[in-house]
Amino acid sequence: MRDLPVRMARWSAGHPWRAIAGWFLFVAVCLGVGISVGGHAATSADFRIGEAGRAEAMAARGGLEQKPAEQVLITAKPGAGRLDAAQADAAARDAAARMARLPEVASVSPPIRAADGTAVRVQVTLRGPELEGKKHVAPLIAQTEQVQAAHPGVRVEETGGPSVSKGVDHLRGQDLSRTEVIALPVTLVTLLVVFGSVALAVVPLLLALSSIAAAVGLSMLASHVFPDAGVGTNVILLIGMAVGVDYTLFYLKREREERARSGGRLSPAAVVELAAATSGRAVVVSGIAVAVSSATLYLADDVIFSSIATGAIVVTVVAVLSSLTVLPALLAKLGQWAESRRERRIRRGKRVRGARSESGGRITRALLRPTGKHPAATLAVGLLAMLALTAPLLGMKLTDMGRETHPRAIPAMQVYDRLNAAFPELKAMHQVVVEADPARRAEVADALRDLGRRARHDPRLSGTSRLRVSQDGRTSLLELPVPHYVSDPAAVASLKSVRDDYVPATVGRLPGVEVAVTGDVARYADYPDHQKQKLPLIIASLLLVTFGMTVWAFRSVVLGAVGVLLNLLSAGAALGLLVLTFQGTWAEGLLGFTSTGTIGSRVPLFLFVILFGLSMDYQVFVISRIREARLAGASTRTAVLDGIGRSAGVVTSAAFVMVTVFASFIPLHIIEMKQMGFALAVAVLVDAFVVRIVVLPALMLLLGERTWWPSRPAPAAVPAPAPAKVG
Repeated sequence: MRDLPVRMARWSAGHPWRAIAGWFLFVAVCLGVGISVGGHAATSADFRIGEAGRAEAMAARGGLEQKPAEQVLITAKPGAGRLDAAQADAAARDAAARMARLPEVASVSPPIRAADGTAVRVQVTLRGPELEGKKHVAPLIAQTEQVQAAHPGVRVEETGGPSVSKGVDHLRGQDLSRTEVIALPVTLVTLLVVFGSVALAVVPLLLALSSIAAAVGLSMLASHVFPDAGVGTNVILLIGMAVGVDYTLFYLKREREERARSGGRLSPAAVVELAAATSGRAVVVSGIAVAVSSATLYLADDVIFSSIATGAIVVTVVAVLSSLTVLPALLAKLGQWAESRRERRIRRGKRVRGARSESGGRITRALLRPTGKHPAATLAVGLLAMLALTAPLLGMKLTDMGRETHPRAIPAMQVYDRLNAAFPELKAMHQVVVEADPARRAEVADALRDLGRRARHDPRLSGTSRLRVSQDGRTSLLELPVPHYVSDPAAVASLKSVRDDYVPATVGRLPGVEVAVTGDVARYADYPDHQKQKLPLIIASLLLVTFGMTVWAFRSVVLGAVGVLLNLLSAGAALGLLVLTFQGTWAEGLLGFTSTGTIGSRVPLFLFVILFGLSMDYQVFVISRIREARLAGASTRTAVLDGIGRSAGVVTSAAFVMVTVFASFIPLHIIEMKQMGFALAVAVLVDAFVVRIVVLPALMLLLGERTWWPSRPAPAAVPAPAPAKVG
């Protein structure tokens, strides 16, 4: 009763209004300071990976880096027949003139006619870095609309990286708003069912939302150390709702249990202290586990995963802090009000309802019955089922999701399709970048022209090339258009030919020069390769962290190994179901997506790390209850059945909340976010309802007293609590 969680709960319960006011002041300060300072967005340099990233750095040093560009496309109106050349040329000239006057525009190309005469385009290059194009594209879109109004005889549209990115951000924002509309009411209804009280149901939701608000502000400050790749807020919403509600739920359920057990003999503050001594410690251990597990993502050496790690760590720490500071104060006040209502009812001679039983429900008893009678058979069936779900993982194909995978609900993507149909050479690009002494400028140029001639007859390339040289003559860049989307096997094969054949046979022969290949296809290919290289290191670190946290929490090497095994089973089953669902086409209509035949390269790593952290919530809570019973004098068998029975209700309730939050991401349009939501929802379902209620108790029953090796929990001189009914 002298642990930090208990001391904090004691002060909070003793000074409830100070604690409540202090918490909301903390949230306001975090959010206010974050908004005042502002966030620091990742730059193009932060995204550089592999050889493609090295080539981009070389190009940037020579002032030849990729610039944001838009395409104004002029085609015939639907149903109007062939494009009128005169009207198209007039619209193109008008568009070029209007764009050239905009301060956001660096250059405008002359009108370019498609080979089949069906379209005319004008390329508009914006000022500033590539990633900032979407911030400045609005005036260009407005001018395109004015050109359309001035030339009603043709169809005038705009697309390009900036407008597509802007459309993706807008669609993502709409989708996330819908997830909140779905997740918040479902979570509230679930909590009402669990607690049967509006006040108790609102508390977890209130603390989760306030934790998210504080975390958003703190993440803005953290972004000045770990730049935000644009996913930090999404992660905070996703993880914040899950852990924020979970931690509060664990604490609340234990407080109610202790209140019922005391039978009114303890004050509300004393009951809160008892809950802090048990569930409070479990929340702290779980929070540390989630934070440390998330920190392994920094090993990916990737700005996107660094943003994910920062968001997850910040919101988890804030959620733990809320459960240790303001939650005891709220529970103490709610307990006082409940006691006052109880006393008033007694004085009026009204019946006082008894507390609901905290033992396992019918479903839990049904699941535990075969486990208690036949643990070996139950374990075998459970493991076989988990391995069967994992089997599709062997056929997983990882790719970076190219621009062509974005949903066509974005208007710029519909124009993107029409643009690429008329100008297939715009689908992708290889860029061969060379750095050499300026005195060798002519020699390098001759070698690059030779490369262009060799690639001219490659059917996987467009047959054209363009050579650019920096002003100081140190950097040269050869562009090779690719008439295939980056995910097309022909595009990937052409990259291999350029890197392995054309470059070594030409510019690669020159001594003392540095050469690297980048471009759309190279970015697409190098990113998954980078992730595959980092994956073993991160998973090894994750396993070590999970093992170490469990051993530290329960002083048992065996439980540490069990925790690692169970988390691997949960993650494997979730990934197997993900592959089965998204690499095929059978679920396209059901879940609303178009299969790419692949899994987003970020999804497995994200799933492994986040799931390992979240699984510790259930593991710590369940095993803590088992260990309590063992310390109270029960045998390991009785402790396992009692601990599972008493904790199953809160675990399944918490899991349902998590599944609701994660599943609300499945209707999203962005396929990678859809895959992440699906994988996490499935993983939590499997972990909570199969692993923690079937596999874990069966394994612990078979291990018996060996579960606690090398420690031996010494029974306390108090009677063991009555075990939950199994039969």
